[in-house]
Amino acid sequence: MLLCTACLVGLQLLISCCWAFACHSTEPSPDFTLPGDYLLAGLFPLHSGCLQVRHRPEVTLCDRTGSFNEHGYHLFQAMRLGVEEINNSTTLLPNVTLGYQLYDVCSDSANVYATLSVLSLPGPRHIELQGDLLRYSPKVLAVIGPDTTNRAATTAALLSPFLMPLISYGASSETLSVKRQYPSFLRTIPNDKYQVETMVLLLQRFGWTWISLVGSSGDYGQLGVQALEKQATDQGICIAFKDIVPFSAQVGDQRMQRLMRHLAQATATVVVVFSNRPLARVFFESVVLANLTGKVWVASEAWVLSRHITGVPGIQRIGTVLGVAIQKRTVPGLKAFEEAYARADKGAPRPCHKSSCCSSNQVCRECEAFTAHTMPKLKGFSMSSAYNAYRAVYAVAHGLHQLLGCASGVCSRGRVYPWQLLEQIHKVNFLLHKDTVMFNDNGDPLSSYNIIAWDWSGPKWTFTVLGSSTWSPVQLDINETKIQWHGKDNQVPKSVCSSDCLEGHQRVVTGFHPCCFECVPCGAGTFLNKSDLYRCQPCGKEEWAPEGSQTCFPRTVVFLACQEHTSWVLLAANTLLLLLLLGTAGLFAWHLDTPVVRSAGGRLCFLMLGSLAAGSGSLYGFFGEPTRPACLLRQALFALGFTIFLSCLTVRSFQLIIIFKFSTKAPTFYRAWVQNHGAGLFVMISSAAQLLICLTWLVVWTPLPTREYQRFPHLVMLECTEANSLGFILAFLYNGLLSISAFACSYLGKDLPENYNEAKCVTFSLLFNFMSWIAFFTTASVYDGKYVPAVNMLAGLSSLSSGFGGYFLPKCYVILCRPDLNSTEHFQASIQDYTRHRGST
Repeated sequence: MLLCTACLVGLQLLISCCWAFACHSTEPSPDFTLPGDYLLAGLFPLHSGCLQVRHRPEVTLCDRTGSFNEHGYHLFQAMRLGVEEINNSTTLLPNVTLGYQLYDVCSDSANVYATLSVLSLPGPRHIELQGDLLRYSPKVLAVIGPDTTNRAATTAALLSPFLMPLISYGASSETLSVKRQYPSFLRTIPNDKYQVETMVLLLQRFGWTWISLVGSSGDYGQLGVQALEKQATDQGICIAFKDIVPFSAQVGDQRMQRLMRHLAQATATVVVVFSNRPLARVFFESVVLANLTGKVWVASEAWVLSRHITGVPGIQRIGTVLGVAIQKRTVPGLKAFEEAYARADKGAPRPCHKSSCCSSNQVCRECEAFTAHTMPKLKGFSMSSAYNAYRAVYAVAHGLHQLLGCASGVCSRGRVYPWQLLEQIHKVNFLLHKDTVMFNDNGDPLSSYNIIAWDWSGPKWTFTVLGSSTWSPVQLDINETKIQWHGKDNQVPKSVCSSDCLEGHQRVVTGFHPCCFECVPCGAGTFLNKSDLYRCQPCGKEEWAPEGSQTCFPRTVVFLACQEHTSWVLLAANTLLLLLLLGTAGLFAWHLDTPVVRSAGGRLCFLMLGSLAAGSGSLYGFFGEPTRPACLLRQALFALGFTIFLSCLTVRSFQLIIIFKFSTKAPTFYRAWVQNHGAGLFVMISSAAQLLICLTWLVVWTPLPTREYQRFPHLVMLECTEANSLGFILAFLYNGLLSISAFACSYLGKDLPENYNEAKCVTFSLLFNFMSWIAFFTTASVYDGKYVPAVNMLAGLSSLSSGFGGYFLPKCYVILCRPDLNSTEHFQASIQDYTRHRGST
């Protein structure tokens, strides 16, 4: 409260100074004042400001030669028309009249003077200090205006302690919507927040991501540039160059020359100009002087439709101008009202009374001198702005209508405090010439913008409405075919630092701006998400992507399926082998007591055939999707079965050597071998050793089904883990040792009797076995595809087939095709020949 009191004391001193030095020799024009039951104040720029050095606090004299502002004049008349219509209405504020006090706010000092004058009490012309500001009752209930953000911020700050409604028709800065600072501020022009969002959407619509940004000094331009830079940056638009046109800027001065030079050097084709009208005029005169052409200029609503800007000589050569404009509205009867004002006899200004002090900003000599031929023309831009002032007057009237209880047809007159009226204005919701007038919680109207383009195709300047923007959220509706671009073939100009990358290429920023980048393809197994153009993301475990991809694809799951031709061939071959083994077992069982079967091992042959059959059966586990039982059994069962076969083959060859070569030379060893069943004991020990290896393998290095992802980027290999374990290697090394032992024993028996000599066939089969597994391991080391199980099975099938073919097929041939050789006499004759031969040697 002490701070507020100090402020008010300062204001009282200030207004005293203003009045002390503002007296003039003329009285206010009666056009500026109108008596009524309730007074409104209007702040309008009827004249332009004058920049001069002041040596004492004083109000700028607005009514100066050559400073008349046509645009402000139309706003001034729009308020007068609105008040006159309301006073003549029988439905709005019946039996109540509105009056006004209008002020010319040509400068900041004039604006402060007008604001303080509004706050003064009726009669004594001073601001009374009191504890309860809500009970303060100045002569004016509400204020319409002023026009700019700077002046509106000053006025709003002064009026806020009294909660006096201030409805601006031209101040659009977003900061004025902060109710904590400006609780009594409202406006009929859209908030710059929506203008900025609309401009950013416009830039995005045409793909302009590399822009220059120019603003004007003051809250409107500087705050607008800040908001635009923030939102544009958040949306991926980069600012190549940014600058502010100062208040003191003059066409051709060094400051403007440097600004033009930087704009020309910037590679951005699009320039956003967020400026007020006076500085926008200076800026574009400098643009024309610098011959800066071939660009797209994006305009803010403050100057986009201003004849003050379009009248710059040579401006039609600068390029394409797009902009955001307040939706065009008209004030019915305003033109006729102004014409009637020009025809009216206003008389000459009266001299100032000695006892009064004249207001220096309630005089307009040029206004009084207008005739039907000299009055300013009402253009579209001024008409839209005048409608906002006109709408503000009606908003106050409707709020007062509700406050006075006029709905019954008769208004209850009485003292009204500004804060009471403020509450009601926030609640208004009415139609004004088919336009809905209402305010949101921040005091902003629910209006929208037009998107326009300048058109110089005809003899005179005009503009084309391309579409509009609505909120919330902000959305654009544009007909792009209406735009006449300045380039060749009417192509949309490009304004980017770096061109878009090809699909699947990530952006690698090369400087400070994210819009400047190099394009690098995404590596295999990664893809470029459209929501993040700067980082290639890895695909999922079950997905893959080639180099430079923008999406991932499902991996193909592969395994040796039974339906494939390769599988059919291997299955048929394995089944045939199994049938041959079963057939041989039956044949041997039928001829069990024949010399051929007895010489082959007798009942031991069934163990050999059974082990081969077990190995053959294990090969079926290589087909189809790997399962846990298949992974556990297929390699281990094959290794164990082949071990039993090799053990029997080894012991069979060894036993023949003992019988024919060492029975007489080492009778003790021979007897011990026979008495202790050496053959069977060897087979059991050898098989038990392999069984122990396989069990250890299955327990310690358990083969399990697995999904392999590393070998092929686009495949998921379904396989078993047995080939990667030490158990697998030990089992096959053990079989390798047995094969070498069998080979050695068979080779030592190469000179046995013909019927017992198996060296050639067994040696060949074992060599084929070695070659099969060498081929398998060689292939597996260079090929990792889905046919590795097929190669593995082929190696196993070759080993089994060679063992069967090398040992059993010759005997089957003798049994079936040479029964004369399958006799005791033939075998005895063969042994006798072998004995004679050894005796002779």
